[in-house]
Amino acid sequence: MVVRRLADGSWESPATQHAAEGMNIPRMLQRRAQAHPGQVAIERRDSVGTWRPVTIEQFRDHVMSTARGLIGLGIEAGDHVAILAPTSYEWALFDYAALSCGAITVPIYETDSATQIEHILADADIRLVITATSQQADLVESVRTPGVRMVLSLDRGAERVVASAALAVDASLVDERTDAVRLHDEATIIYTSGTTGVPKGVVLTHANFIETFLQAYDFLPVLINDPKSRSLLFLPVAHVLARFVMYALLSGQGVVAFAPDTSNLVADIATFKPTMLLVVPRVLEKVYNAASAKAGGGFKGRMFSWAANQARQVSRATAYADSPAPEGHLDLPLPDTTPVPDITATPSPGPSLALKVRARVADALVLNKVKAILGPNLHTIISGGAPLAADLANFYRGLGVTLLQGYGLSETTGPIAVETPEDYPPDSVGFPWPGNRMKLAEDSELLVRGVSVTTGYHNLPEATAESFVDGWFRTGDLASIDDTGHLRITGRKKELIVTAGGKNVSPEVLEDALATHPLIANVIVVGDARPYIGALISLDTDMLPDWLRSHGLPIVDAARAADLPEVRHSLERAIGRANQRVSRAESIRRYRIINAAFTVENGYLTPSLKLRRRAVLRDYAAEVDALYADGAQSGTRG
Repeated sequence: MVVRRLADGSWESPATQHAAEGMNIPRMLQRRAQAHPGQVAIERRDSVGTWRPVTIEQFRDHVMSTARGLIGLGIEAGDHVAILAPTSYEWALFDYAALSCGAITVPIYETDSATQIEHILADADIRLVITATSQQADLVESVRTPGVRMVLSLDRGAERVVASAALAVDASLVDERTDAVRLHDEATIIYTSGTTGVPKGVVLTHANFIETFLQAYDFLPVLINDPKSRSLLFLPVAHVLARFVMYALLSGQGVVAFAPDTSNLVADIATFKPTMLLVVPRVLEKVYNAASAKAGGGFKGRMFSWAANQARQVSRATAYADSPAPEGHLDLPLPDTTPVPDITATPSPGPSLALKVRARVADALVLNKVKAILGPNLHTIISGGAPLAADLANFYRGLGVTLLQGYGLSETTGPIAVETPEDYPPDSVGFPWPGNRMKLAEDSELLVRGVSVTTGYHNLPEATAESFVDGWFRTGDLASIDDTGHLRITGRKKELIVTAGGKNVSPEVLEDALATHPLIANVIVVGDARPYIGALISLDTDMLPDWLRSHGLPIVDAARAADLPEVRHSLERAIGRANQRVSRAESIRRYRIINAAFTVENGYLTPSLKLRRRAVLRDYAAEVDALYADGAQSGTRG
């Protein structure tokens, strides 16, 4: 990947030219079927749990017949079709079928409330809703808007209804509809409120997806465009990141499988044997914390900590060392058309012989068990959706896994920046995705433009205008870009804490440092307009029993565990270590353990598992106030 800095201070990765004109997402699928007939594209779990191959031709034909059925049900070009279902073969099928009809797909998250669903149905003027279950269909019916003509659920025979409707429709009509879809036509509206606000419909075109994933075929070919590539999708394909990867894989040459139930994820990994996993940081935290808790306390616990530290040291020893930019490459007033050679950091000398020996011992005694959970073929993990703690990134890199972090939003079709397999320091989210540019505003807000960026928000011209400045999209995230072009996200602009003393504090730094503690499910750093920084902590009820058992303590619930001196001492040690990363004015002075669970279902986490900070601070205002009450002591519980 070529990365260059332009005269206006922005950074870009020029796009590789591909023949995208005249294409759309269904046509990309058909192009694969024509170029690689008989190639397996999907493995689908059958009723007895065996993965069964589905060739690209079989999937294409299933899409075509389903599209005929949708036309038979009255779906017109430009209609909006909503899908409310888990990540699954059926989600992909109906998505591609709707697009093949010239319709626009509107995902609905399984965790959306009735109020949110009603807003989506009305705002997008939905014509047809496909749900996975009758319960979901009943929920949609309870808020059904006048424009909705039909609600079909898979468990009530939706596929039979569609197949019956297809009998009266000639396949040539689907071809006509598909041919009429232009590259820059709308493909989807994704409703997202992020961590705050009322849901807004992000409009993405066929070009946003196609021109973005075509670039991945050049700089990530082994992951996306290789017949040996095997990817298990378990993140919601209603979310833009998983959907983008799904399109990229099905248009490329890899094999994809869908895991709708994450409670079976470990078993699915063991049987499907993926080469790549797309994850959010919480998944990596769970795997690490489960391994740590299983090791327990005493000698085994100390052995796990020692082994994990060896992995981190190996990662740091093989990371890219800071180095000055090549002389003259960055400080010259270059015009936009002037190419700049690849700018890469200087590799460190690598691990010492002693560290290599220790790492082999750590692998034999401990780390190989962690790697076994990830499967025998896994070589790459792509992490996105939320910040990943540097310690966690170093741990997985030290296992020998290529861990690539990326950054993006619904408004950027998922990735707008990504690390490359040749250059992936653990604290970076990479370089501009080819075809895109990025720069920093005066207040360090990240601004982006390019092939991945949305055309705007559905039915919200004012919000669209406010989100762009001189053609640059305002991400709302604070960032830094170093002299080699590596992007680092430093915080959320709206979530920046300003203490009563005027100190600006980014809560993510402290929260990320505490994320890998096995006792902590969630931590929320607070302190806006307050005299010092505090934190609310909820205990991880999944990890708690193993932690208590390994420390020779009775198994109790989270409320009672919050009173145990051993629990409080462990948390205080972790907070002390986190505080070493920041100045005293930014450090956590007091904390409270709250008996709460923050989940997607109760509205405190987004579907990509990011904290809805405003919702937490609103509903737990009394707990925050208690941190600053006269006579409050560090470590109190709620």
